[in-house]
Amino acid sequence: MRQSSPGASPANSLFGSPVPHVRGRHIRGRGSAEQPPNRFEPIHLVPERSVGEEPHAPGTQVFVDRTRSIFSHNQSPDVPFDTSLNPYRGCEHGCSYCYARPTHEYLGWSAGLDFETKLIAKPEAPTLVRRQLARSSWKPRVLALSGVTDPYQPIERQLRLTRGCLEVLAEQQHPVALITKSGLVERDLDLLSRLAAVGAVQVQLSLTTLDRELARRMEPRAAQPRARLAAIRALAAAKVPVGVSLAPLIPGLNDHEVPRILEAAADLGARWAQLLVLRLPGVVEPLFGSWLARHYPDRKKRVLSLLASMRDGKLQEARFGLRMSGTGAFFDQLRALFELSRRRYRLDAHGPELRCDAFRRPHAAAIQLSLFPGSSGNSVG
Repeated sequence: MRQSSPGASPANSLFGSPVPHVRGRHIRGRGSAEQPPNRFEPIHLVPERSVGEEPHAPGTQVFVDRTRSIFSHNQSPDVPFDTSLNPYRGCEHGCSYCYARPTHEYLGWSAGLDFETKLIAKPEAPTLVRRQLARSSWKPRVLALSGVTDPYQPIERQLRLTRGCLEVLAEQQHPVALITKSGLVERDLDLLSRLAAVGAVQVQLSLTTLDRELARRMEPRAAQPRARLAAIRALAAAKVPVGVSLAPLIPGLNDHEVPRILEAAADLGARWAQLLVLRLPGVVEPLFGSWLARHYPDRKKRVLSLLASMRDGKLQEARFGLRMSGTGAFFDQLRALFELSRRRYRLDAHGPELRCDAFRRPHAAAIQLSLFPGSSGNSVG
């Protein structure tokens, strides 16, 4: 894996030079301000700083993953899909609460700043998707794009790997479900409309708050709420099935916004709504606690207390069926508020069932052609 260089085109910077690419030097643009120890590493480096000295604000680095496989599989009863496609690892959006942060520890990095500053791109993703779909053993099923990190995070503007994958899926009319916090999804309306025409796509916008300041602090490099609402409007106008995900619901922070969020999304054409309660697996628990202490010290005790009240006194629940929901009187109140609002604004409980019978398997000639750079629509130059 190689680092990218500043000032060069994506084709040269991502895949050529060992110089790190710097996007910003302000810690305020990051969701985490620390590098917690990696649970798999026996040694942890703690940099010395003078009293009052601000922590170093690392820039973003992009590394290359030359993987030969592209689909991930799961058997979790908590998610509505068993196969996902992830063009990227790590996410620059910087959400302090992101449940995917611990995955960076498997790479030898930290779940803190490393997760949002050391990103991995899979440049061969579109070609690998085409090859997988061409296999005679492949049976079409709904692909989640993506199941871990956001497929439309900032580097997608340059690398266009998500678009490259969608080009293959649209050509083969293969069903796909997308979830994102980015307005960049509007860029791909042409491909999403083609998939919608054969009932093979649904898009879900994750909308955690309508408060600009809360959004800026909670998801520092994700799209502002108005951009996500605009994306809902554009998708609905293009007849692409679109829903809204209130994820995560954080008691004492954004739970009071449930009715307003659902009303705003429904008014712009959202067709369904889902609710997921905050998850804090592993090191995410102290990271989120630190974030609360920095941004909302007066609310920290209440937020954590309310969360624990929904998890039998714990901040983290790992059991299937409970880890993304909750129990207890307070959770029942929140769930009732969500369901009442969902029905009031005529939002379904889930998106439409996607068709698999429109799938067209790629021809061998197309597979051969995809071996040449740029032939799959995934050129990064």
